[in-house]
Amino acid sequence: MASTAGRDRTVLIGSSPLSHGELATPDLAAGTAGSFHLLASRDGRVLARGTNAGDRRLYTARVHGITVAADRALTLAWLVGAEPDPTQLAVGLLVPCVPHPLDAAAVWSGVAAVQPGDALLLGTDGTARTERWWHPPSADLPIAEAGRGLREALRAAVAVRVRPGEVWGADLSGGMDSTSLCFLAHEAGARLVAVTMELAAVGSQDAHYAREAARHLPGVTHLTVPTSELPDLFAELEQRNPPGDAPTALVRNRAQQNETARMLVRHGAPRRLCGHGGDDAVIPPPAYLHRLLRDRPAAAWRSAAEHRAAGRWPLTATVGQLLSRRGLAGWLAEQAATLGGVHRGAAPGCDWGPRLALPRWATREARDLVAARLRAVAEGCEALAADRGSHAWAQSFRAAGSLAGQIADWSHHVGLPTDMPFCDDAVFDACLRVRPQEAGDPARFKPLLTTAMRGVVPEAVLRRTTKDHAGHEWYAGLTAQRRVLASWAEDSRLANLGLADPVVLRRTLLAPALLTGGVSELEPTLATEEWLRDLEARPFPPHLKEHRCDLSSTPGGPATPP
Repeated sequence: MASTAGRDRTVLIGSSPLSHGELATPDLAAGTAGSFHLLASRDGRVLARGTNAGDRRLYTARVHGITVAADRALTLAWLVGAEPDPTQLAVGLLVPCVPHPLDAAAVWSGVAAVQPGDALLLGTDGTARTERWWHPPSADLPIAEAGRGLREALRAAVAVRVRPGEVWGADLSGGMDSTSLCFLAHEAGARLVAVTMELAAVGSQDAHYAREAARHLPGVTHLTVPTSELPDLFAELEQRNPPGDAPTALVRNRAQQNETARMLVRHGAPRRLCGHGGDDAVIPPPAYLHRLLRDRPAAAWRSAAEHRAAGRWPLTATVGQLLSRRGLAGWLAEQAATLGGVHRGAAPGCDWGPRLALPRWATREARDLVAARLRAVAEGCEALAADRGSHAWAQSFRAAGSLAGQIADWSHHVGLPTDMPFCDDAVFDACLRVRPQEAGDPARFKPLLTTAMRGVVPEAVLRRTTKDHAGHEWYAGLTAQRRVLASWAEDSRLANLGLADPVVLRRTLLAPALLTGGVSELEPTLATEEWLRDLEARPFPPHLKEHRCDLSSTPGGPATPP
């Protein structure tokens, strides 16, 4: 959608309820439902932004002294002939997560990422700068009031996508997130085709709750399929896929999701609703305890004791994190100094992030590169919020948003565009309004979402307090793929870059410990190995095929696409 007034022009790309008149206002559409890119031209100057979630991104590169921007790093990398950055690839191997601000960095040398929540400003002289547009709202609402706000935000997020009478595919996992979206979509008039995967684990309750939910959705077409009838997790590793902007966790279940997408398409669904991001949006990480201790000490110690009991946190480490006053920069510097192997056992979650580690097959060179990058970003690094809790919550939400962008990209390739309303900025902002000690109560299961959906989702579903996991499918998939994984280790792209020890990697992949839960750090490595292989096999960005041109005459430009 575009709006023009004289020389001024504004363009919105994505889902939004804004009218042409509203689009002309210069407030960056903050707080608006949906997910979109916004571009505005004013007197020759350009303002552009994606989302705070990071599902819609912006990247820049310099070409002959001029800043060029795109929504895909892969586009700019191909146009300027950039190569993957070995240091950022090594950073991507960090477990259990990559910290801010490195989690949003581009993996290409010569391509810079605009941080989610920042706007890009391009001047008439070709220069560029960024400006913060997202700021966390006050977290001061009781859960009843915040729940009403979340309900309306989710209702608006679904309404900007769903029209009465439209056929929509939907995940109906049996969990609270996807179930909530199904009821809101049904309320909006969608004709739902819902799919449920029945896990193999004895005692799994997902399918039971999905059937209970479907019973209250008149007219729904409910497809239930055992995971034994779907491709294994990690299946089709030998097949090459269009590479995205960065390695992706989709390496785990892409084949499985391809099949469920085909099922929905066969039943007439042109689009899909997915509950991805729900956990990250509605559950505050326990780092909120650090701020709570300063504001309400007695309540903080009580809540910390409950978290300790639930998570088996060591007492000394818990107290140390709660009493620590260091900032994000100090924490990043400490991670650089103590970077080592993966830590086993429970750990408290009241710091700026979890203890960082690299897998056992990471080389000394990889460790040195990561430590140096951590030290470099620690200087002058700004947190996402003033307190640890809001920072950790925002980073968790952005991790979900980043994967949402990758899911959206994949879903277009398979012909079933997927929407994830929990990753909308307005939904997250509504969640942030709650008092975190109420939404993060470890004695209650997703209390904020349960409060929001009361009266929308049946009580029998809202009373659920369990969450299933696909552990059986995870190990079965790795077992089935051991031959492929061993061949990857023999010809590891990470090893070729000096970042992985192929002997240690192969030994790990073939060891019995692989089947006992001892290698949770494996997935980032597999994702990076797959991405590098995909990049070799399919270097030309598939989304540029509509715009073929001969750039071979441009100095340093890429060759003509095939």
